[in-house]
Amino acid sequence: MAEFSIRPATSSDGTFLADMVVEAANWRTGVPRPRPTVLADPVYRGYIAGWQRPADAGVVALDADQRPIGAAWYRLFAAPDRAYGFVASGVPELIIGVRPLWRAQGIGRALIRGLTDAARSAGFARLTLSVEHGNFAHLLYRSEGFIVVASGNGRDTMVRSLA
Repeated sequence: MAEFSIRPATSSDGTFLADMVVEAANWRTGVPRPRPTVLADPVYRGYIAGWQRPADAGVVALDADQRPIGAAWYRLFAAPDRAYGFVASGVPELIIGVRPLWRAQGIGRALIRGLTDAARSAGFARLTLSVEHGNFAHLLYRSEGFIVVASGNGRDTMVRSLA
């Protein structure tokens, strides 16, 4: 297993979180979505614009040399500005990305667990996320307690209770 550590995300992590949004959008091999295209999408841009707002929280995974290799964070969205995994105001949406060379090594699971702990400590009762159909991470999310609550447009919306 790879050596890595997890630390809280800070306001200076915005550029790296944008990198991770692009990684998350590019989960499917052979179907690249260029960075400018991903970040021009208003929903993807909404995941990082103005990072770090007061209700934002996240965690960053670092390799043995303290270089960032993955991140998970959550944001609150209002109904008019809803993102892909929106279920209700007051339910934060989890966003996660891991550099391709570091996938399938336990980093995503560690990030989800760290972020889940942060959300619970902040008093949230649930976390939500969106995953495209066919994404291998779907199994990870299920194993971490997320359940599908809606499906459509090639995506599942999943929610996890933090109680």
